[in-house]
Amino acid sequence: MFRFLRTLRLSLLAENRTRKYLLYAIGEIVLVVLGILIALQIDTWNEVRKNRAFEKEVLAQIKENLLQDKMVLQAVARSYQEAIAASGKLLDPSKRSAFPDSIPFWLGRVARFERFNPLTSSYEVLKSKGLDIVSKDTLRLLLGQYYDDKTARASLAMEDIEYSFNNEWLPLMRDHITDFKFGKYLRVISMDAFLNNTNILRILVMNRDNYSAGLVQVQGVLNHIDTLLSELP
Repeated sequence: MFRFLRTLRLSLLAENRTRKYLLYAIGEIVLVVLGILIALQIDTWNEVRKNRAFEKEVLAQIKENLLQDKMVLQAVARSYQEAIAASGKLLDPSKRSAFPDSIPFWLGRVARFERFNPLTSSYEVLKSKGLDIVSKDTLRLLLGQYYDDKTARASLAMEDIEYSFNNEWLPLMRDHITDFKFGKYLRVISMDAFLNNTNILRILVMNRDNYSAGLVQVQGVLNHIDTLLSELP
């Protein structure tokens, strides 16, 4: 086609038909501009298509990560609920008297900690590409809140409980322990003397508060995950 246009242009020039040549020149410019615009539009469509394909793939991976995070956090929430209930029983003399054989198991549920490391690899891939690739504004906001705020708060609450285990329970256990299985039971030389120790009672009260605060944070993250899952495709 371009060969035909060149031939036509030379013919018009040879015949000295200036007006027709100018019209031809304008038409040729219009064709070139239209060709450029069409090419740019095709590139834009291709880019949009690639972005939507990437968004679909990375959001599917994030969904899988969130489901795994949810399973871990549900287990943490159950552990905290058990620890809160066990703390209440240990702080109640009537419960200790009624169920002395259960005391080591109650202590085992209290003298422990949990850890949580959210799966962030897919979110980091998304961030490297640009969060604006996520087409839904609400989903983009929820993802940022989850990975940059909610999980950090839950992890800090868990660290408080781990700190208490390492700095309060372990020193006492070294002096009194006879048998211990992490998360299961804790036996000491004299249970009566151990539980009547004011320092132990103080730790139990503080631990119960820490577990309660941690449970609130964990439950908040679980609720946020459910909201995110409802927004994800």
